[in-house]
Amino acid sequence: MIKFSATISAIGPLVSEFCSAGIMVFFGQDAPDELRSFAILHNGGTLISDVVVGESFYIGDERFTILAVGEVANQNLRSLGHFVIKFNGERTPEMLGDICVEMRPLPHIKIGETFGFVSDP
Repeated sequence: MIKFSATISAIGPLVSEFCSAGIMVFFGQDAPDELRSFAILHNGGTLISDVVVGESFYIGDERFTILAVGEVANQNLRSLGHFVIKFNGERTPEMLGDICVEMRPLPHIKIGETFGFVSDP
């Protein structure tokens, strides 16, 4: 079941630096100007139900298993379209808004690519 789905609409000029550190920062279209430089902006979407450990984050055709979800990650996603994916393999989030996934090379991102969260049957 797809819990959240959106399309990348813009990629800030500093996103590649964050990606090289294994981090992707997502915001909806209403992101403040000071955050746009390091954010992947998207067209929104509605969070159907909370993202939980064991589900998957997908971007394009690639899926990553979710290992940890910070205390405010779902609230931020629901209210702001904001979330941080860390491809670090950690099972405890460093920050309250982090969503940690398995440590693998980050997927290629491009404008028009879809991403989201799914619960596998």
